[in-house]
Amino acid sequence: MLQPAVPFSVAHEQAVLRGDATQGPGGNVLLLHGAGASARDKFSILRGALAARSVGMTCFDCIGHGETGGDMADSSLASRTRQARSVIGHRAIGEPLALLGFSMGAYNAIKLTQSHAVASLVLVVPGVFTPEAYDVPFGPRFSQVIRRERSWSDTDAWNILSRFKGRLLVIAAGNDAVIPREIPERLVESASSAEWRRLLVVPRAEHRHLFSLLLEQPREFDATIDLIMHCLN
Repeated sequence: MLQPAVPFSVAHEQAVLRGDATQGPGGNVLLLHGAGASARDKFSILRGALAARSVGMTCFDCIGHGETGGDMADSSLASRTRQARSVIGHRAIGEPLALLGFSMGAYNAIKLTQSHAVASLVLVVPGVFTPEAYDVPFGPRFSQVIRRERSWSDTDAWNILSRFKGRLLVIAAGNDAVIPREIPERLVESASSAEWRRLLVVPRAEHRHLFSLLLEQPREFDATIDLIMHCLN
């Protein structure tokens, strides 16, 4: 039986990260949310579906988001990876990890495989970035770098995933106006050493409404959650 969510706070550099965690016999997954208005409270549908299968989750709001708040300019891609490491350490999440990353958070999940043992990697509408943008604070300069045409094509994500030996599931939205289809396809292709890998494209889904659309199609929704569970093993 899944235990109730327990709020937590993690001191990180000059900020305090806010989050909550549930524990269950089906394991625990660290969720990494995306950019913009994203925060951990946007994932109630997915969290509920995994909770029904006794899978707990550790979720936190990055700097500039949700309950953590703060100035987005005080964060960056590199900072978000460090924030995740702080949460992993504070919560003493055992390795190998199970990571579930959305959009920008998918890139942070990929980067975490360089410093932690990761058994399962679920990447949903994944974004990847040029190394040039990694340490640039969020703001006008960051936007200028990533908005160059195909700026993502020289990302280190391809090479990182080529060394990944765990289980990989990439879920793409069929009508994603943010992430080019080439990105999720190439992520799966790059993971040539993975124990198991799969690309799932959800037809008609958009970048920000994938799981809410699936809810309108119960059989497809259950099949997607079953595939996530298969990746989590």
